[in-house]
Amino acid sequence: MYTKHKWESDIYFNFGYTQYLPKDFDPNQKYPLVFFLHGAGERGEDLDVACRHGFMKHVRESDAEYPFMIVAPQCPNEKYWGCYTESLLAFLDYICETLPVDTDRIYLTGLSMGGTGTWMLAMAAPERFAAIAPVCGSGISWYGVALKDIPIFIYHGDCDDTVPIDDSIAMVKSVNQCGGNAQIKILYGVKHNAWNAAYRGDELYTWLLSHKKQKAE
Repeated sequence: MYTKHKWESDIYFNFGYTQYLPKDFDPNQKYPLVFFLHGAGERGEDLDVACRHGFMKHVRESDAEYPFMIVAPQCPNEKYWGCYTESLLAFLDYICETLPVDTDRIYLTGLSMGGTGTWMLAMAAPERFAAIAPVCGSGISWYGVALKDIPIFIYHGDCDDTVPIDDSIAMVKSVNQCGGNAQIKILYGVKHNAWNAAYRGDELYTWLLSHKKQKAE
């Protein structure tokens, strides 16, 4: 089930967003949530454009079914996800209040600008996410310690001439040097469109769903 919505807030930026609920959705059952951040080419006010790539693309174009909920906010034109960190976290709070989210199984992923947004949002609130999957995004390698407790799976094309693969490799090294768990899947011969491989099939979402947020001792 693919639906369009508008989040109304008097304090934070009001995102338009799309939402996917699994088949035979039961509001009395808790579900994992995939929080998806699109790329720069999908900014604006057309929510169909915002879902041109990623898991929602397969929901819209081929009626793909997933065992988790998906929420995908849209970033305004000429802006980037880093402008809205507080609003995104407040929006995530709203989603958790209004949908039956298993808060121990919230997963963050995004592509290109959204891959960068994934790094930034996870660094701002690492305690919110069970695992993250940045796709061909640029991270902040000197702050890798913030993500040492979150499993990370990166996809990046080795021929990417928009966001160099070295950016992802630097993040893997930074996180793992701090005792973290980051891995990268290098897509050989692929340019910037690593998202085609990342969100096709069940490899990525199976990996995401294999993780659950660790309880603080």
